Amino acid sequence: MTDSALPTTSREWRLLSRPVGWPKPEDFELAEAEIRRPGPGEVLVRNAYVSVDPYMRGRMSSAKSYVAPFELGKAMQGGAVGEVVASEAEGISAGDHVLHFGGWREYATFDAGQAVKVDPEAAPLSTYLGVLGMTGLTAYAGLLRTAAFKEGDSVFVSGAAGAVGSQVGQIARLKGASRVIGSAGSDDKVKLLVEEYGFDAAFNYKNGPVAEQLRAAAPDGIDVYFDNVGGDHLEAAIGSLNMKGRIAVCGMISVYNNTEPAPGPKNLARIIQTRGRIEGLLVGDHYDLQPQFVQEVGAWVRSGELKYRETVVEGIENNLEAFLGVLRGDNTGKMIVKL
Repeated sequence: MTDSALPTTSREWRLLSRPVGWPKPEDFELAEAEIRRPGPGEVLVRNAYVSVDPYMRGRMSSAKSYVAPFELGKAMQGGAVGEVVASEAEGISAGDHVLHFGGWREYATFDAGQAVKVDPEAAPLSTYLGVLGMTGLTAYAGLLRTAAFKEGDSVFVSGAAGAVGSQVGQIARLKGASRVIGSAGSDDKVKLLVEEYGFDAAFNYKNGPVAEQLRAAAPDGIDVYFDNVGGDHLEAAIGSLNMKGRIAVCGMISVYNNTEPAPGPKNLARIIQTRGRIEGLLVGDHYDLQPQFVQEVGAWVRSGELKYRETVVEGIENNLEAFLGVLRGDNTGKMIVKL
């Protein structure tokens, strides 16, 4: 595409007000913005796919967190992958494909140092936002480093049909877990976990108390819990934790929209008895594992040993609804918006 053929405006999502409880459509707007041509050291990218993820709910709040909140009235940000249409930077040319964080918009202009070149021939572009992207690295680092998984461990994963959880369970299986158990929010997702992803057992958390269903699925207890949900799932995992068990806390989607602090697990004192460990996980602390992750997981994806699903929503105008769908659990695997 020549510079003269580029459109002059691009649509982008902006945060107008900070949501209280569940985000509402009136907290956001889809606005037209002028496309800025790149200056020295910058690139202009036409996004092909953008990511929506649970952590973005935290960025909509002004509360102090590990990442800066979205600015009111400004375009929101998130993972995206697209084609460079204009470049004023060395090492990146028009026609290259890059991964970056200028999502929630159709076109993005930014410093080329924030772009990572990706190869659409090696894997579909969308996978760089999911199975081979940030969510995949989260699963890999969280299980192997934070939870210190070792062969023979029994592993429980909540939110197991999501982008991170489904990968955690499969990596555990490929690395020699003695048993892999997952929880999900529908019977169809439970079936997917067992029949396609190779989990040894799975249950629908809506069908009964999580603690009871976990005890039935893991009668000998668990050595590792990968937490995407919090709440009753965390309490249940503590109740089933074996001696020197490890809990990696990746997310707590069950409490993201709470307006009051959620009570902590009632059985936390059991961590003393089991000499267990609970540790929080942020993928940004583990980018040193990226080369190892891409090599190992990329090989599993190419061989078909590690399977992945994507829920793809079409159109920038549906970006907000896709995000709300993630919070509701509508997605199976990675939720992606195709532009």
